[in-house]
Amino acid sequence: MTQLTRRRALSLGLVGAGAMLLPATARSQTSDDVIGTVRNNVSSFQMQNWRDHFESLGKGAIVADTVSRALHYWSGDETTYRIFPTSVPISDELTKRGYTEIVRKKEGPSWTPTASQMERYPDWKPIGPGPENPLGTHAMYLSWPAYIIHGTHDTRKIGRRSSDGCIGLYNENISELFALCPVGTQVRVI
Repeated sequence: MTQLTRRRALSLGLVGAGAMLLPATARSQTSDDVIGTVRNNVSSFQMQNWRDHFESLGKGAIVADTVSRALHYWSGDETTYRIFPTSVPISDELTKRGYTEIVRKKEGPSWTPTASQMERYPDWKPIGPGPENPLGTHAMYLSWPAYIIHGTHDTRKIGRRSSDGCIGLYNENISELFALCPVGTQVRVI
């Protein structure tokens, strides 16, 4: 039997798993009891409501919160909500905020350094799919050039400022999100 640790619960997208650890009196609160308070899940990610960011769900919606380092996903029919821990850009200068959308998806992506990366690291070379690829197993390209929501083989990066602008997820999480998100899913980075 596999033990359910905090990290395992997060990697499985079990946002509500922490509720099982609360006393019955705390679990019995209705949503009316918590209106006006800040609600956080087991990992202290600030919960988001898609209505605070989008007029409609359309094909689906993603909010990438660079402060709490979490990605929120809602399906277009509002039956699915997921929250995943992420890596975020190293600095505010590399963080592009605003609205965009998923324009292309690729399983087994190749990675090519950007022009600014080549200025800083002239010895970097493109990397094909595989365990050395910094994009992990799946990539969802945004309408902003060189900005991607992708996986990572380096799990130490998740929860940290570690990217040159992209939003990174554990490979098992990007695989799940990749399957849920059609091209055209709207994205907001905050």
